[in-house]
Amino acid sequence: MAITSVVSRSHLEDTLRLDAEYYQPAYLDMELRIMKTGSYVPWGHIGGKFITGPFGSEFIVGNYVSEGSYRYVRGQDVKEFFLLDSDNVYIPEKDYERLNKYVLTEGDILISVVGTLGNAAVVDKAVPPAIFSCKSTLFRSTTINPFYLIAYLNCRFGRALLQRKVRGAVQTGLNIDDLRSLPVFTAESPLQDEIANLVLNAKESYDRSKSVYCQAENLLLEGLGLKDFKPKYELSYTANLSKAFGVRRVDAEYFQPAYDEMIDYLKAKFKIEKLIYLGSKKEIKINPNPQQAYRYIEISDIRTDVGEVTHSERLGSELPPNARIPIGGGELLVSKVRPTRKAIAIVSDELRKTTICSSAFTVFNISSPLKEYVFVALRSIVGLLQLERPTTGTEYPTLKDEDVENTLVPILPKETQQKIASLVQQSHEARRKAKELLEEAKRKVEQEIEAASVDQH
Repeated sequence: MAITSVVSRSHLEDTLRLDAEYYQPAYLDMELRIMKTGSYVPWGHIGGKFITGPFGSEFIVGNYVSEGSYRYVRGQDVKEFFLLDSDNVYIPEKDYERLNKYVLTEGDILISVVGTLGNAAVVDKAVPPAIFSCKSTLFRSTTINPFYLIAYLNCRFGRALLQRKVRGAVQTGLNIDDLRSLPVFTAESPLQDEIANLVLNAKESYDRSKSVYCQAENLLLEGLGLKDFKPKYELSYTANLSKAFGVRRVDAEYFQPAYDEMIDYLKAKFKIEKLIYLGSKKEIKINPNPQQAYRYIEISDIRTDVGEVTHSERLGSELPPNARIPIGGGELLVSKVRPTRKAIAIVSDELRKTTICSSAFTVFNISSPLKEYVFVALRSIVGLLQLERPTTGTEYPTLKDEDVENTLVPILPKETQQKIASLVQQSHEARRKAKELLEEAKRKVEQEIEAASVDQH
């Protein structure tokens, strides 16, 4: 059924937008509700400044360093509320100093304006020293609580109206004028403080989740004697032709001695099991009903710093062709795309019926506490080094199911497995609490907008 809306010519002249999508009834309704509150200002009228990121030519990807003190925040690091920090990249000190006008400070708001558009994250005190890329625009202000503003930008109203501002068809984007004209609901100061505190408490819960998870990984690596292990990548080495034929690989990277060094050590010290033998693999076996609503999990729905699984809601007719694996809750997901990015997660038990995941994952049912233990092992150097080795492709490295299935897992005593599982469960609980707090923050903003728009009507 077609959806139509009618707008006056004067409105068209005010916005300089002629694209029909901009005037969708849902957007017009949200904008009208905020106007009716009487407590709003265009974002550009809030005291502060917008700063666009450096041109791509000012710093190129080839200048990244693997480790360092100065972080480079990419567009892909800007997620809902907070920056992703599991796949950080760094820049040399000389580049950091040269690009000092793009240095981030606590309380800065970053908006993704290229690529995945409209994500909004606040910079917390743990992020600097860092600069941001051309894929984001920064807003810095001392006149509005940034932890309130980030809740507004991520609530139903702020997020939808940011998406409304998107321009272009093939190459879409947001410019500073789009951001400046965004209506921002300005709640009373006590409510702003209350909402900001919810966001800050959520950040504390996220940090606690990561801290407890680190304890789990440290316990694993200490038990394996790999706490200080760093693979030594050789510049030159040899491999037997028979070995190349055996694995059907002739690319030099596959035969890097660092891979065999760790595997040989683990085999000599511990009982080893292939991942496929530790549980059962779920097969592709569902054809979605076009008219049914599903929860859908894809690679981008894994928050890789904490292994959190989110999802989208889609009709079966809107799902991609690779949405084929049914989820019942509690499964272990292992990404076959760019596996070293740590897109490895345990699905919450809350995601039961009508949930589907992408076949870009290999999916296992494994019992606890072994499931949590394997989850930590795969996300550690033990698993990541093995998942890196068989990848094919350069720009978009991928694995096959059998590569994941054949990953070797060293088995520590049951008591250690249980301790690690307990820590993982505590980490997940802290993450769940953080998520609840952020949902409450968004809900309070939305409820205040709806109440205020009725009162002023």
